[in-house]
Amino acid sequence: MLDFTSALYLGFEHASWSLPGWEHLTLGKPAALQDVPGVLQAQRELVALTGCEQVLLGSSTLHLFCDLFALLARWSVTIWMDDATYPIARWGSDRAVALGVPVHRFAHHNAAALRRALGAAHPVRPVIVTDGYCPLRGTHAPLRDYTTCAAAGNGLLIIDDTQALGVFGRQGESTGPYGSCGGGSLQYFNLRDRGVIVVSSLAKAFGVPVAMLGGSHALVESFRAESGTLVHCSPPSAAAISALHRALELNRRCGDVLRYRLAERVIRFRQGLPGLHAVNSLFPVQPLELPATIDAHALHRALLGHGVRSVLHRDSRSDNPRISFVLTARHRLSEIDHAVESLADLVCKEPSGECIGSLN
Repeated sequence: MLDFTSALYLGFEHASWSLPGWEHLTLGKPAALQDVPGVLQAQRELVALTGCEQVLLGSSTLHLFCDLFALLARWSVTIWMDDATYPIARWGSDRAVALGVPVHRFAHHNAAALRRALGAAHPVRPVIVTDGYCPLRGTHAPLRDYTTCAAAGNGLLIIDDTQALGVFGRQGESTGPYGSCGGGSLQYFNLRDRGVIVVSSLAKAFGVPVAMLGGSHALVESFRAESGTLVHCSPPSAAAISALHRALELNRRCGDVLRYRLAERVIRFRQGLPGLHAVNSLFPVQPLELPATIDAHALHRALLGHGVRSVLHRDSRSDNPRISFVLTARHRLSEIDHAVESLADLVCKEPSGECIGSLN
């Protein structure tokens, strides 16, 4: 079965034999008392990679968001959330709501709508929340505009950069379509602002079940001092930290080569689509734009019958079913060709290649 559902974009898998051993899988104590060996070095490397002033590691983005919004609730803020923000950040903001903080929504990646809403509300210290990149719509958030909006009210911008980290990086004349180094949205936009907070999982491009919070020294130290999960929850294990060091080393050594390889595979997939269209982006998540005559559930089942596993999910705007293909640097070109040939067999029966809705 060919699998197009994995978000390990660079192909990092971290088999047990590829990692050095460790004396203790866990220390049996919270991170508030003692860091797992290797954490401080990994945090320094992530500072250099992402461009944040300081980085702190946590077990998951949910842990980090819950503590972050609880901290912000003490600062007399109002929260303004991009309407398509990933659910984890929204779940974290529920802590702020429970503590009495107003949470408002604004149109997805629409800086003009945000400015109008802020101008009408005159909020105290706005905290703007967004994903750095939205795979299902193939767009970067207008981070510079959001940063300007936050700064005008002495506020903050929170970016969930999980999708961008490891894929996008510094732009330049000699870089590939994703940029270089894989440092994420701050590097991609060359954005340096002490009012920006980055929360990212490293479980996608880097393949490590660890999360990071990055921001100014003052913000990260305030978070460390007030965090409940650093006291009451287990920190990342020694195995996860070991895998993180390996991922960062691989990214330094061959990350840009893998990003070129990934882009090549996305282009191959897009060029081979049989009369169908995908989101207008080279990001490795490729949601298909199916004609109304094609039933997504039936197509998904039929693809499985052809030995191709795709992602069946709901559109965040319409709630209609959609199919996406997730490509990685590990996919062989022959596997991608088989996937698009299967699509052609299933939805394009005419010699002209026009979709005829045979699966409706």
